[in-house]
Amino acid sequence: MDIDPRRLRVLHEVARRGGVMRAAEALFLTPSAVSQQLAHLEREVGLALIDRSQRRVSLTPAGRVLAGYAERVEDELAEARRELTRFTERLAGPVRIAAFPTVIKHILVPAIQRLAVHHPKIVPIIHEVYGPPALQELRLGQVDVLITEQDMSLPALSQPSLSTRTLYVDEYRIVAPPAWPETPRTIGELAGMPWVAGEPSQACGQALDRLAAIHGFEPRKVHVITEFGPTLSLVVAGHGVAIVPELALLDVPDGEVRVSYIKDVGARRLDAVTRVSRTRSGEPDPVQAVVIGAIEDATRELVGHLRSAHAVEEPGEPVA
Repeated sequence: MDIDPRRLRVLHEVARRGGVMRAAEALFLTPSAVSQQLAHLEREVGLALIDRSQRRVSLTPAGRVLAGYAERVEDELAEARRELTRFTERLAGPVRIAAFPTVIKHILVPAIQRLAVHHPKIVPIIHEVYGPPALQELRLGQVDVLITEQDMSLPALSQPSLSTRTLYVDEYRIVAPPAWPETPRTIGELAGMPWVAGEPSQACGQALDRLAAIHGFEPRKVHVITEFGPTLSLVVAGHGVAIVPELALLDVPDGEVRVSYIKDVGARRLDAVTRVSRTRSGEPDPVQAVVIGAIEDATRELVGHLRSAHAVEEPGEPVA
C-alpha cells in the first residue's frame, strides 16, 4: 500500500473543515480537484474513505482513522520545519496576522517595520478580521497570530488548543459632542443620554452593558456601530455619547470631541492568541515567535508614548 502524503493533506482538510467546498477553499483548489484527490487516495488504500450516501460529505470509519494519521503527519512535518529553521537559523516565510483597525494602525504597522529591518525574509500578511470569524480562522490554520479585544471584566480566552498573552490594557474614555454645553461628569448623568453604542460582542459594547447593569439604567442606544471612525463621526455630529478606547483617540484632533475622565469606566484587554504547538517539543514556531516579539516591542513603545503624553495628570472627576 503506497499512500501519497499530499493526498493525506487533502483528507485532513476535509475532515477538519467538514466538507469538500471548505477544504477546496483552504487548499486553493477546485472542489472537483479535491474530489479527484480523495478518489485517488481511496484507490491507494483500497477502502472507501468518504460516505457519499448523504447530501453532506462525511468520512467513513476508515476515513476517520486515516484522517487521524493525516493530522499526525501534518504535526510531524511542522516539527521538521521547526527543527530545520532552528538548525539553519534562517527565519523566513509568511506569517498571517488577524486584527482590527486600531491595532493594525498603532501596533502592527510599527511591528512590521521592525521586522522589515531585522528579519527581511519574514513576510507578515495582515487580515482585517476579528471576533468569532477570526477565531475560527485561527483554529483552522488560516491565521497564525490573532489579536483579540475583550472587556477587562470578562475572563481571558482560555482553551487547551490556544495560547493567550496580554499585550495591552487600553483604558476607556467617554466622549461627547463638542457642541454640548457641558461634558458629562458622572455615570449618573450618562443614564438618560443617547448612546452611539458598540456591538454587544465587542469590548465597548460589553463595557456599556456592564456599566448599565452596575448602575441600574437602560442605555438608550440610538446607533449601534462597529468601527470607531463612524462612532466618533456620529458623536461629533451631536448624536450621542460613546465609550471608546484610548487608542481610538490617538488621531482625533484636540477639541473635536469632548473627552470625559469619569473614573471606573474600565478598559479593554488586547491579547495575542496563537495555536498551541502539538509537536513533540511543544515549542512555538520560531518565525511566529519572532513576529509576536516584534508586536510586543511595538506595544511597549506605544505604551511609553502614551505615558509621556499623560505626564500631566488628568483632571479628577466624580464617579457618580
